[in-house]
Parts: sequence; structure tokens; C-alpha cells
Amino acid sequence: MELERTLLEKMIDILGLEGIDPETFDYDTNLFPDGSSEGLGMDSVDALEIVVMLKNDFGVIITDEDNKKMIFKSVRSIADFVSAKTREAAG
Repeated sequence: MELERTLLEKMIDILGLEGIDPETFDYDTNLFPDGSSEGLGMDSVDALEIVVMLKNDFGVIITDEDNKKMIFKSVRSIADFVSAKTREAAG
């Protein structure tokens, strides 16, 4: 949960998201429109900024082989990906 909050706080900062409270935020909320909801309404430019943040702040690189749609589904899915990559690198 700490990683999720850190990621959300960084995303709020770099993407200029307003009105999002990390205390009450649902970390499973879709980041991008998915047909059934707008989610947070992010777009491909936002995704690129998140990719850069993940590389710079966590040393995590998203490759062509990674399932980007699953990674960027929610803050929780990004946190799960970062955790897995961090464990991979340490192991």
C-alpha cells in the first residue's frame, strides 16, 4: 500500500491531477477510459510521463514484451509491476 500511495502522489505531481486525495482514493480505479467508464481520463501523453517517472524514480523500464494494457490499468497494477520488476532485479 505504501508503494501505491507513493506512485499516486508522484502521478498527482507530474500530471497535475487535482482533487485526488491519496487517503480516500480507490487504487483500483481505471486510469484510462475503458468503454464502461472514463476512469481518471488519462491519455497516451500521461502514460509516457508515467513511463519516464518509473524509469527515473524506480529504475523500472517497460519493454515491448510487457503487457502495457495490464500494467497501466490502475495505480495498483502499476505498483504490482514495479514490485515484480524490483524483486526480479534483486533476485
